[in-house]
Amino acid sequence: MTCPRCGGIAADTQEYCLECGLRLPGSGRFGPRPHAERSLALPLVLTFLAAAGGAVAAILATRDAAAPAPPIVATGGSVTVARPAARAAFPGWPAKTDAWTIVLASVPKAQGRAAARSVAEAARRRGLPRVGIVDSGRIASLHPGYWTVFSGVYESQPDATGSLQQARTVVKTARVQRISG
Repeated sequence: MTCPRCGGIAADTQEYCLECGLRLPGSGRFGPRPHAERSLALPLVLTFLAAAGGAVAAILATRDAAAPAPPIVATGGSVTVARPAARAAFPGWPAKTDAWTIVLASVPKAQGRAAARSVAEAARRRGLPRVGIVDSGRIASLHPGYWTVFSGVYESQPDATGSLQQARTVVKTARVQRISG
């Protein structure tokens, strides 16, 4: 092909003349334009068939071979269920008693009585005497808002201090305190 303006030689797939810059007539760099409109029906059908085949293959690959067991429904009658063994309750502070004790822990009420109960159970397993739990808001000499776990009721401070070492094997921060009930 030759350029109509300058007569320079151009390749068939060349869009512009390299000599003068004129846009060359003809097919251009992308090839000749199609004379008939292409039909999209065949590519669309082939794409749909490929997607459907892939979906079927995925379902077959992930399918469980065994059917789930049907639910068992019981009607009528009754069954007697044994009551779980009751836990031994932890006593509170004796009413109208002014004495000394060993405070093992003061658990905030927000953490719940169960947290205090676990400390008391550990103390009881270790053999500490007379382990109990008291609501500190009911005792004037304690700061309110806690479950106070204690061990023992002692007449004097030296008696309570004598048992403090054993209490610290359970809770390292155990302390002696006077409680006015």
